[in-house]
Amino acid sequence: MRRATVAAVAVALVLVLVKVGAWLVTDSVSLLSSLIDSLLDVGASFINLLAVHHALQPADYEHRFGHGKAEHLAGLGQAAFVAGSAVFLLIEAAYRLAHPRAIEHGEVGIFVMLFAIVTTIALVHYQRYVVRKTGSVAIDADSLHYTGDVLINASVILALILGANIGWGFVDPLFGVAIALYLLRTAGKIAFLSLDPLMDHELPEEDRERIREIVRAHPEAGDLHDLRTRKSGNTIFIQFHLELDDKITLRHAHKVADEVEKKLAASFPAAEILIHEDPEGVVEYRPYYPPPRGAPGKWLRILLGLPREWG
Repeated sequence: MRRATVAAVAVALVLVLVKVGAWLVTDSVSLLSSLIDSLLDVGASFINLLAVHHALQPADYEHRFGHGKAEHLAGLGQAAFVAGSAVFLLIEAAYRLAHPRAIEHGEVGIFVMLFAIVTTIALVHYQRYVVRKTGSVAIDADSLHYTGDVLINASVILALILGANIGWGFVDPLFGVAIALYLLRTAGKIAFLSLDPLMDHELPEEDRERIREIVRAHPEAGDLHDLRTRKSGNTIFIQFHLELDDKITLRHAHKVADEVEKKLAASFPAAEILIHEDPEGVVEYRPYYPPPRGAPGKWLRILLGLPREWG
């Protein structure tokens, strides 16, 4: 995980240097937008580096559940970086629409953008590999942002071609506006995906159903209730009440719970599991959790491209 964050910072720094030179030569707003995006990449990736380093620290006396939420806080920081740069870009693009300028040496900008696309694609592939291995939320958010950069760089190439070769100077600031709006959408998506774990959102329903199936598959397990799940960094927390025959001894109940816990740990390797044994048939207070209202968040989820289980 640390190598992925270091690689992201290094790539962002290289792209900033080459884009500064290209922007000074071409004076293109769309290229400026890509430069601003790379500048915030440096800041966001550096925050990720610090967050991942902190999140990987083991639990201590004052943080018994570990430091995993540092990754989600980094995601909120990334969203703030992206949103701020988008607002700045909108202001610059509006000014350029009112005071248009000709694009010069467009071929330099095109070459730099091609270099940026190849470099960013390589970084995204590496980040995706790390996410599959670790499930890191911070690196996943960083990868989402860099994936957007590939599209941004491709649109800059198109704007440079139209502006420098065809003379459609108005296209350059218009592409800047489109990129800014895309950045705002990306910022919203990163922010909401980071808020879910910070608010202890339940795991997706398919994971919760898999937990129920594993528990009920044990021959001595009656059922379970009050299942609660959440995720912090790379760690999943699972807790529930396990219903057992009231005639077995406490030692045997403990043995059954241990066996269920081992089965769950095999399917959820990064999980901390807490099981409370209950005798079957005992009536106890069970809090009522009303089903989520999907309608209010439906259009926001579609707009931001959030996963179906969000909200």
